[in-house]
Amino acid sequence: MVDYDAEADAYDATRGGAPRAEAAAAAVLGLLPPTAGTLLDVGCGTGIVTARLTRPGLRVLGADASHGMAATAARRGLRVVRACATRLPFPAASLDAVSAVWLLHLLREPRAVAAVVAEAGRVLRPGGVFLTTVDKDAAHDVGSDIDEVFAPHLTDGPSDAAASVASYAAGAGLRPYGDAPFAGHGQGRTPRRAAADLLAGRYASRVSPRGVSARELADRLRRLPGQDTPRPEPTYRLQGFVSGFADG
Repeated sequence: MVDYDAEADAYDATRGGAPRAEAAAAAVLGLLPPTAGTLLDVGCGTGIVTARLTRPGLRVLGADASHGMAATAARRGLRVVRACATRLPFPAASLDAVSAVWLLHLLREPRAVAAVVAEAGRVLRPGGVFLTTVDKDAAHDVGSDIDEVFAPHLTDGPSDAAASVASYAAGAGLRPYGDAPFAGHGQGRTPRRAAADLLAGRYASRVSPRGVSARELADRLRRLPGQDTPRPEPTYRLQGFVSGFADG
């Protein structure tokens, strides 16, 4: 898996930068109720999305388990706490909204996603919303030749499958609220970059080589035509859930 402390400085440049972050932030703000006054962005990373979650009257906080990521977000001027998403340092029913953008797909330990969703439900006030990306890795499957190389080696049961997340949310007292697609700007993969990312462990949540080594699989990617030609960009999906204890 990726060492997020080590990757903090270069993370944004390798993940689509400002255009992708702006699209994600717009999706979050589009699903955020107008009455929400507090938002906690869990797994905020470098804060590139968090810093764009701005509107009058909204107080935004970030949380990340990585020291390097949290420090980078703090340098952006954000209020950040270093915390695990399953043990947030906030009282029960104290926040209006919790967001988790590009987080759940990374959590491969059994019941980890369920624990994160339950913790979000714990800190939300009645009527509060939990906004999270779902099916993140699957969004990158755009029918390209890169996808054909990866297809026999995809991990079983993505941890952020929409149906699974909805089930965990129901168990946490949250019901579906709405969803929003947004573009993964700058995330159209090239064979050369895909090979490098595979060897760096950046696809660990989605690709697990079977019968070949990671280096052999990378070599297959390097033999594809158009080594530096981006394939189509993914379309991500943000799913919203609201506390089921609100009136109505």
